[in-house]
Amino acid sequence: MAGKIPRNFIDDLLARTDIVELIDSKVGLKKAGKDYQACCPFHNEKSPSFTVSQDKQFYHCFGCGANGNAISFVMEYDKLEFVDAIEELASILNLDVPREQGSSNGPERTAEQKRSDYDLMLHSARFYQHQLKHHANSATVIDYVKGRGLSGETVKKFMIGYAPSEWEGLCLQLGRNKEQKEQLVELKLASEKTPGRQFDFFRDRLMFPIRDKRGRVIAFGGRVMQADQGPKYLNSPETRIFHKGFELYGLYEAKQAHKKLDHVLIVEGYMDVVALSEQGIEYAVAALGTATTAEHMHTLFRTTDRVICCYDGDRAGRDAAWRALENALPYLNDGKALQFVFLPDGEDPDSLVQKEGKEAFEQRLASADDFTKVLFNKLSQEIDLTTDAGKAKLLSAVLPLVEKIPSEFYQENLLEHLGRLIGRTKEQLNNRLKTPKQQHSIERKFKITPMRRAIGLLIQHPNLAHAVPYLPDLAQMNIAGIELLIRFLTSC
Repeated sequence: MAGKIPRNFIDDLLARTDIVELIDSKVGLKKAGKDYQACCPFHNEKSPSFTVSQDKQFYHCFGCGANGNAISFVMEYDKLEFVDAIEELASILNLDVPREQGSSNGPERTAEQKRSDYDLMLHSARFYQHQLKHHANSATVIDYVKGRGLSGETVKKFMIGYAPSEWEGLCLQLGRNKEQKEQLVELKLASEKTPGRQFDFFRDRLMFPIRDKRGRVIAFGGRVMQADQGPKYLNSPETRIFHKGFELYGLYEAKQAHKKLDHVLIVEGYMDVVALSEQGIEYAVAALGTATTAEHMHTLFRTTDRVICCYDGDRAGRDAAWRALENALPYLNDGKALQFVFLPDGEDPDSLVQKEGKEAFEQRLASADDFTKVLFNKLSQEIDLTTDAGKAKLLSAVLPLVEKIPSEFYQENLLEHLGRLIGRTKEQLNNRLKTPKQQHSIERKFKITPMRRAIGLLIQHPNLAHAVPYLPDLAQMNIAGIELLIRFLTSC
């Protein structure tokens, strides 16, 4: 990221955006007096309680309490984060998003150049889709797709295509001048071993476009259809628009399938995600040829309260589970759940869901192991708990992991479990965590948020209350602590 987005640009963006026009294009509004109404897009209802005010440029649902401005609507409706929502609104208005200077690590690409990158990726995806139906090998490829149990609807939903077997199929179609050829190489759609001579990066593979949170194609995964065709999966290398440690295959599609994702299932491959979706399990995602990273876990726990990791039951699967567990610990706040499912030998989610169907597969998920069980199983296998040395070793292994967890409830749970294994009380173990726990507690209790800063300033300088107009407008803001601030303002 090249720098912060200036506050005045955000204000100007909100001023230029007509919230009625924005929401009407997505939901469909009806005039109701001076305001507009619709059934709320954020919860199920039969009679409309969702109101949009043209004058205030504000929406509010009297049913579920959802409210906010144009940015918060795009964040909630399209399931985007703050910066992505601003970029989405800016693109609708054909505006470039400026960045404050000072934190750039290199030359910033213009919005036009970025759009060109995303356009090229989208055209490539459409080229592969076209080849799936019209290439000379299409009958063989379609037979393979059908043999994997995929319907045309699922193929279309995930934009699945076919990279032709020829060396220059994509290059000849999309690399028609010097700039386009360079762009194909820069986005890793083509390779160039000899200067001026490009050839396709993906050839004779089933193609899975990877989409970001906004649904833009940013990379590809290619799968062979015969065992002797090279590596089973070939993934796009990292580019200026694709960073595999931050992206999850299928997350965009999962968000589109659900207004709210109650849980998300992490699996290992593209085909697993697609096969599960075919069976109606539309909440699976996959890491992109890498282990599940801390950034992946951060994204998932911002998206849902329950993450289920699904791995093979062999050594490699359990090692992958352990890496995911370690990366998830800092995001286990109260109300967040991390669980694990290990599949029978020789099975993956793709094969298993086709054998036993949706209901039986979801029964496995319902009985998933809590992360606590996985944590102690892993450590206990490597330690002899019949000796004092083993108990001390387990203690030294578990305490650093407990200290990573922000939830005091989870910390106490783990300490209680640990105490039973090594013959110590929770209170004794609690003392070992005393300093870090107090530090974490103080950070949680006394984190200086903008609202707390405003209340603190008002208490110290009550005359500031005269500088804050429009109390009714403040009351409509969906910010924690706003009621307390208004009470102080009124008293002052």
